[in-house]
Order: sequence, then structure tokens, then C-alpha cells
Amino acid sequence: MRTTTRTRRSRSALAAGAGASTLALLLAACGGGGDGGDGGDGGGGDAAAESYEIDCSKYEQFGDIEGTTVHVYTTIVDPEGAAHQASYEPFTECTGVEIEYEASREQEAQLPVRIQAGDPPDIAIVNQPGLLQTLVRQYDAVLPAPEPVVAEVDANFSPDWKEYGTVDGTFYAAPYDANVKSFVWYSPSMFEEAGYEVPQTWDELMQLSQQIADDAKSGEVAMPWCAGIESGDATGWPGTDFIEDMVLRTAGPDVYDQWYTHEIPFNDPQVAEAWDAAGSILKNPDFVNAGLGEVDSIATTPWTDAGFGIRDGACWMHRAANFYQAQWPEGTEVAEDGDVWAFYLPAQTTDEKPTLVAGPFIAAFADRPEVQAFQTYLASADWANAKAVATPAGGWVSANQNLDPELLATDFDRLVYATLTDEATVARYDASDLMPSEVGAGTFWTGIVDWLTGAETKQVLDQIESSWPQS
Repeated sequence: MRTTTRTRRSRSALAAGAGASTLALLLAACGGGGDGGDGGDGGGGDAAAESYEIDCSKYEQFGDIEGTTVHVYTTIVDPEGAAHQASYEPFTECTGVEIEYEASREQEAQLPVRIQAGDPPDIAIVNQPGLLQTLVRQYDAVLPAPEPVVAEVDANFSPDWKEYGTVDGTFYAAPYDANVKSFVWYSPSMFEEAGYEVPQTWDELMQLSQQIADDAKSGEVAMPWCAGIESGDATGWPGTDFIEDMVLRTAGPDVYDQWYTHEIPFNDPQVAEAWDAAGSILKNPDFVNAGLGEVDSIATTPWTDAGFGIRDGACWMHRAANFYQAQWPEGTEVAEDGDVWAFYLPAQTTDEKPTLVAGPFIAAFADRPEVQAFQTYLASADWANAKAVATPAGGWVSANQNLDPELLATDFDRLVYATLTDEATVARYDASDLMPSEVGAGTFWTGIVDWLTGAETKQVLDQIESSWPQS
């Protein structure tokens, strides 16, 4: 899909800054989104995003760029792509720069091909830091971020997020949007009726799981957990998320960093301890797989459907990322007093908040002033706010600390944002996306399947370690 986002209003109609009247306009524009719903980064916010006024003076430093075009290449296809294009409109209104938007599900495979052919896009939205590192180290193709982008990132993002756009000490790519994976989905009404409390620590979570399991044995309730990792050719990835969360909780962020960079081996005892901690849930026949089968059924249950038992009382808890909200059947109310909600997957204590995150980054392959101006816009709070307005159905969040959370469409999106920007949060990017692809998208995935279908932890970790590339 290749389209061009074009100016629809005269730029002279825009104010130099966004004041109280703009905020009122934004809140009114967001009103149609409502709370709850089935999530999803949907379209429908085009007119609202166009109406969002930004500080046009910020782009005067790039000179006269009116009439130029910036080509953006991404995996974000319609209907989600429509909201992203709508969020670019305020920039076009300000600058006169047209955004040519090309979306393809094959982007990750095709981008290196186009680079080698001498036909890269101006900007690519790359989905993982691992791909960014490949484009920098193997192809020497990505340009370091210009100073205006650096200034925006320093002002709007935590150092953790800047680090994931950095390769070998050079900062290349600003964060785009973000996901939080450290959530447990549940039914608020089921918890209330049973007298169960949302756990605040890992020990409390295990105590709750055991309490539910004991109640299940007496026939009072269903088993505590439901899980599924089947995902076609990518089967296993949801299980890697669970392991990564546990490495953060049992070994800590520093060991996590050493693990994905291979400063310690994949089969280090600290990593094995994390796998066994995950196994205390995922391989415990008293805890899983509620309404779906035995432990090994986790390997064949589609990740998209695995949590559905919460809706009909067959399951109590399901660990999944914020984007699982888009998987709930139509009509599901995602709200603190609705059909489903989520709580933070607790750490060892309430004083720590290690959080597994993911999200794409903005890589530039051209240094023309209009490209640098658009990079600057995408790293700004202006873009984050415009994108929130352009997504009235919800399901989209940024780690931009200056995003106005009141512009997010749902209470759950605001919960995700609060987690991302909490001062206690220590964010770590999805390790499998940072490891060599032979491991992160290969033996780690298949190892999870083997582990859930009977293999011992040591056997699996030794096998994955042996697959790590030697150079």
C-alpha cells in the first residue's frame, strides 16, 4: 500500500502554539472513543488529528521545505495505517511537506534488499532494535539522529528508551510507539465475587494461584491460569515473553542485560532459575491449562484465544501484553469494573517495577532538511498527542513522557501509559528481539515448545546456548 498524506487546510489557519482552546478541541475530538471496547489501533481520527495545532515555529530551523516529500516505509497497514497517516497531518499543515506512506507486511525482509539496491526509503519505522542494529552494523545505512531529534528524545523519553535506539554508542533512532508486556488479565467481577485480591508481589501471586487451585479441587471454581503460545511460524514467542519477565524479576535488570548480550551464557544458573520460576505456573498441572487441556496444550493453543476463558469463568488469569486488548471478542468491556481488566505482573517487592516493553523506532536514510524536520516531529509530544487523537478506538500508547494521557482513548491505555512513565518502572526491551535471530526468533521459540511438552529446563537451555552464533 502506497499513499500520500496531503494538506487539507491552509497552514495560515494554524496558531503558533497550542493553548487552552486547543486542549478543549482535542478533548472534544477524543470524546467519541469512549472507554473499554475491544481496543485496536484503529482509524477514524483523521479530521480530529488535522485539527490538532502544533508549534509551527519549531520547524523554521529547517528552512523553506514547502512542496517537498518524505517517503515513509512501515509494516503498519490499514486500518491501523489510516490513524498513523492522520497523525502526520499537523506536520504537513505546518510545513507543506507531503508524507508518502508505504506499508507492507514484508517490510522487514524487503528493507535490506532495497538498501542494497540503492533505493532505501527516507524513513523506515523498524519494529525492533535488533533490526536497527543490523541496518547499522551490516549495511552502514542508517544516519545518526540529527541534533533536533536528540533534543526531543532527551526532553520526552527516559534514558532506557534512548538506549534502545543507540548502536555502538551512537544514537540513531527515536522511539515511535510502545507496548507493555508485563500484564495479567483477569475478570474484576469474578475476583470480587470470590473474595480474591489483586496480588502486589510475586509471593502473593503464587499464594493466590494456589488458593484458586485449592478451590478448584473442591469444585468451587475453575483452575487459575490459561495460556497459549501457538502462533503459526512464530509459535513460542508468547512463552519467551513470560521467561523474559521472570529473568527481570528473579535475576534483575543487570543480569537481564548480560543475558541478551551474551555476556553470560543462555544456560547461566540465574537464567535457569527464572525458567523454573515461570515453570512454577506454566508447568504446574494444578495451575494450567484452565479449560484448555493439560500442560502440553499450551504449545498448541493459539495465543490469540488463550485468554477467552476469562469471559466465561473457565479461567482466572492470563499473562499477556497490553495489545491483547484487541483480541477480546467483540462486545467485551475492557474496564476496571468491566468484563476484563489487567494488573501489573508483580515483582518480588512493591518497591521495584521491572517492566518488559517493546516498540518500533524511527530510522532515517536521508539527511535532507524535510526528512530531519519530520524525524523531529515524530519524536515530539506534538506527534504523540496527535496520534492519540487520531486513535479514538484506543489500543495505542507511547512512552513519550510529555504525552497528555487525557487524550488517550481508554482507561486501559491510560493504565499502560502510567506504567510506562512511572518513576519506579525499570523498562527492558523484549530480549528475544535483541538476541541474534537464530536464537531470539529460532531456538528460543522452539525451546519453549520443547520445554512445555516435556523437556527439562537444563536440556532446553543447553540446546539454546549451543545455537548461539560464534561470531
